[in-house]
Amino acid sequence: MIKIAIDAMGGDYAPKEQVEGAMLAIKKIADIEIVLYGDPRAIKKYLTDDTRIQIIESKGTIDMGEKDPISAIRNNRKSSMALALSSVRSGDNDAIVSSGATQALIAGAHILVGRMKQMKRTAIAPVIPTVSGKPVILLDTGGNLEIRPEFMLQQAHFATIYAKEILELENPKVGLINIGTEDGKGRQLDKEAFDLFKENKDINFVGNVEPKVVLDPPCDVLISDGFTANIVMKTLEGTAKGIGSMLKEELKRGFFGKLGLLLSVKNLKRFKKRLAPEEIGGAMIYGLKGVVIKAQGSSKAVGFYNGIRQAANVVRQDVIKKVSEVLEKEVE
Repeated sequence: MIKIAIDAMGGDYAPKEQVEGAMLAIKKIADIEIVLYGDPRAIKKYLTDDTRIQIIESKGTIDMGEKDPISAIRNNRKSSMALALSSVRSGDNDAIVSSGATQALIAGAHILVGRMKQMKRTAIAPVIPTVSGKPVILLDTGGNLEIRPEFMLQQAHFATIYAKEILELENPKVGLINIGTEDGKGRQLDKEAFDLFKENKDINFVGNVEPKVVLDPPCDVLISDGFTANIVMKTLEGTAKGIGSMLKEELKRGFFGKLGLLLSVKNLKRFKKRLAPEEIGGAMIYGLKGVVIKAQGSSKAVGFYNGIRQAANVVRQDVIKKVSEVLEKEVE
């Protein structure tokens, strides 16, 4: 059985959606057990079926707006997030899924789970939707605002293996986000990363990729530093929301517009679903000794279930061990 720890008190709708997502996961995934970390009384309000689900009491939560995440983790070792993270380090659980504060989860993962010795920097790597419907990995979306090219290469190796094992892509293509497609474009960081990627035989590098084609890229992995990739991700989220709102406003204008809106309800729902992050699950934090999945803070039950499903797949495919083996060869 794969054992998954859940930070039941982290997130905008905790613990209701976490508990319901856990029960949904148990129904749909046969080889998992779930441990909910949180307030037992609050959890039991929503836990109507405890099949293969255990509750471990925690004390306190890490606030979503925490300004000093490192101190918050160190001073709240009994919080739901800290206990769940520690359980992965100890081997009591194989993975953790949390909708809690992102920076606190990253800090806590470094302190309580630990970083792989072969990777010098971790990375947040969500999977974004595209026009074609194929999943594309975007990294690093906020783990490292500044980074060295050789560390980006390590992250590219991790993303390549993740794409092969979890997204089932035979020979994943890697693209470097840049202001132009020509060789030699961008900052010194981009130029050096370009050369490293191009020289590495284990990376299927397709070159520079402009942000204007992020929703229909010529690759399966898009990579940049944490500042750039985070802006790309948030721009995508904001643009999708804005276009959706403008479309609704235009369809509400006049009789025929309202008629069109009525006839387009199903299409609009499908449009919204295609762009919803929780349809994929969450963002895996690359480079840790254990499997840590960051679900959206606003995740509902289905989104949390998808995060659990994602975590189970990563454990099942032994992704971290496979990454370690590839990076060991790089050092030799």
